[in-house]
Amino acid sequence: MQHIVLKSYCDGLPKPTDFALEEIETPKPEDGQFLVRHIWASVDPGSRSRLSGRDSYTGAQALGEAMGGFNVGIVEASENSDWPVGKLVTCAGGWATHSIQTGRGFLAPIPKGLDLPLSYWIGVLGVPGLTGWFGLKRVGVFKPADRVLVTSAAGPVGATAGQLAKAGGARQVVGIAGSDEKCRWLIKEAGFDHAINYKTTGDLDAAISEAMPKGIDILFDNVGNTMVERCLPKMRLNGRIVVSGQVADYSLPLAERHGIQSTDVFITRRVRMEGLVVFDDARDFPDALTAMANMIAKGELQLKEERFDGLATMPDAFCGLFKGENFGRRVVKVGEE
Repeated sequence: MQHIVLKSYCDGLPKPTDFALEEIETPKPEDGQFLVRHIWASVDPGSRSRLSGRDSYTGAQALGEAMGGFNVGIVEASENSDWPVGKLVTCAGGWATHSIQTGRGFLAPIPKGLDLPLSYWIGVLGVPGLTGWFGLKRVGVFKPADRVLVTSAAGPVGATAGQLAKAGGARQVVGIAGSDEKCRWLIKEAGFDHAINYKTTGDLDAAISEAMPKGIDILFDNVGNTMVERCLPKMRLNGRIVVSGQVADYSLPLAERHGIQSTDVFITRRVRMEGLVVFDDARDFPDALTAMANMIAKGELQLKEERFDGLATMPDAFCGLFKGENFGRRVVKVGEE
């Protein structure tokens, strides 16, 4: 089997040379274990927070350690009767062609009867979509008629959150993205009311105020402190800020990250800001996944994918996330279906 390890700590933006592909002997499952051959693997921007030698929501990644991530695969050998050979699963097997699983942790069978591409189960039907679902509904305490602003809105998390808000009766959903193509997709395909290209608008503060003159009930943020500070003065009474990701801050040393100054708004407008790690909601994953799978099947939830071919492409696919190159969920084909 092959896997990709962290070769050197990332200093600033990650580079493909920070990683190395290795070939190792394919492990054999012991009692209670099973071997999954991966078909699809994901690259996730949240992984960046572990790659500079600092602890994040999990511990810092060690040099020489295989990169973590999510996969769709098929059980190829099993010493666990609950997970027989041939079963299709989603799992956390990382940047690798195979993984040993124990039946615990992030692991689920792929339901039968849904004619959906397997890669969707590590996209909208995986951690990104679930982050959008629970970030909006639990953390954001979404209510019909809310006015919602989503940053990095053409990514899988933001696009899911925005569409769920529209489906739930939001009064207004506005997205911020990094190209005219992304903005057109958000409006024409994903049903957003308005989209702002932050790279070409002359004054982003003014553009947000113009698009949302009555303010923001929910800021669903995937960018970082600069965006939070920009939007705090625009929050409505009892507004909620969902800290879903910090893609602009992950590669910055702590001393260089933008400070948040408008903290008076938390008092004067009773604003609440909260982050999430979606695994806290694991017991409720099945209901959320069923609901989103049905929405996709009915054409009520749109998504974009960028597909790469071969395990060796994973470092390039990952590093491009931090340059704004991606349009949708990036997935990598690492094995045959």
